[in-house]
Amino acid sequence: MAKLIIDADSRLSTIDRNIYGHFSEHLGRCIYEGIYVGEDSPIPNTEGMRNDVLEALKRLQIPVLRWPGGCFADEYHWKDGVGPKEKRKRMINTHWGGVVENNHFGTHEFLRLCELIGAEPYISGNVGSGTVAEMSEWVEYMTFDGESPMANWRRENGREQPWKLTYFGVGNENWGCGGNMRPEYYADLYRQYSCYVRNYGDNKIFKIACGANSQDYNWTEVLMREAARFMDGLSLHYYTLPTGNWKDKGSATDFDDKQWFDTLQRTLFMDELIRRHAAIMNQYDPDKRVALIVDEWGTWYNVEPGTNPGFLYQQNTMRDALVAGINLNIFHQHSDRVRMANIAQVVNVLQAVILTEGAGMVLTPTYHVFDMYKVHQGASLVYSRAESPAYEMDGQTIDQLSASASVDANNRLHISLCNLHHADALEVACEVRGARAGDITGTVLTSESIQSHNTFEDPEAVKPAEFRDFQLANDQLAVKLPARSVVTLTVQL
Repeated sequence: MAKLIIDADSRLSTIDRNIYGHFSEHLGRCIYEGIYVGEDSPIPNTEGMRNDVLEALKRLQIPVLRWPGGCFADEYHWKDGVGPKEKRKRMINTHWGGVVENNHFGTHEFLRLCELIGAEPYISGNVGSGTVAEMSEWVEYMTFDGESPMANWRRENGREQPWKLTYFGVGNENWGCGGNMRPEYYADLYRQYSCYVRNYGDNKIFKIACGANSQDYNWTEVLMREAARFMDGLSLHYYTLPTGNWKDKGSATDFDDKQWFDTLQRTLFMDELIRRHAAIMNQYDPDKRVALIVDEWGTWYNVEPGTNPGFLYQQNTMRDALVAGINLNIFHQHSDRVRMANIAQVVNVLQAVILTEGAGMVLTPTYHVFDMYKVHQGASLVYSRAESPAYEMDGQTIDQLSASASVDANNRLHISLCNLHHADALEVACEVRGARAGDITGTVLTSESIQSHNTFEDPEAVKPAEFRDFQLANDQLAVKLPARSVVTLTVQL
């Protein structure tokens, strides 16, 4: 038996919509084939972008989409990706599979994609191999409405009015693929480059500095000490590896109970990471002006057998659904500091919400969790306290229950619950304080086995269903969660 106390009238912080952000990199089949097929493709498309994927992404109400990388961002030269497609430069994608990149999907196409799905763009600029002038001119090209070489070039390329651009990252993983830099060196570069990421007219740029890799707390310390006053956000990257071993990360679909447990245990480490990085940020920014941006997160397994190892294509099981639910609950609980997160990646790469193959499209279990949880976007986090039984395996223990709750503008309480146990159901005694509970509806995502996943032959093996296994009496809500499940309840207050 687990206990959950929710104070419905104790409003804490706003759960920023951008916590539900996504990430799209020129990597494998994410952009090409996954999103962009070209206007001449037999696959139904709008301006070269797949209609089925556009509709699925719109349904998720994606608030923000990051592009063009990732490691690709720090070898990307934006001028190669504008103008007539037949004249755009071809390049080798040295980071991801050594394939030829024809640059047919560039700035105009990405910003059009964002318009079509209703997302705000988040662009990562090139610090690793780019110049200050190159970055400055990109912002000018996109956002300046006056007379200038870059604004005039944009008009020649078919876009009269500038775009609205809020989020701009000054570099990516500059501690690694973005230049192997020391934090002191990058801090100085950030100060220099960000100075030339200018605001034109009414457009205000939210500048995001490259933050730490996982538990590199010294990186956060140096960046906050040397550059906090010049930034609006600081990133953090953390991937869940079942084995903790980058050389053999384990299979996405062929795993046992122990690997299930280890994956969820490593996912829960996100909470410690955020708390410790936030504690350092608090020393230099007690008012929490600088947002923590978790702009790369999710599971990372060995690629599917027979696929290009540089394409990072992996399947997506009920295990990934739990990883998504756990992380989103953690982000909710830290929404005073975490104000954007971007799961990696949106289509066909890592923990994707969508898989495509030719004209076929599959929604993954992770997609369904994002769909179930979108009710929390922009809602107010309310205080909750869980007492969970231990989930134990081989002498290791974690909480069996992960939970969070919010109240939206229509005075509806949304409660999201994850039962992490691979085999056991969980009864939750939930006490709602500070409000009278009315009508309740629920949705559940669970599966026949821990390895269950959706395929092109069986695309609905794992899908949401109505959830009714609860009882309400005197504001005491008794809920029975199936094993390996994610549940969202909506309570009218």
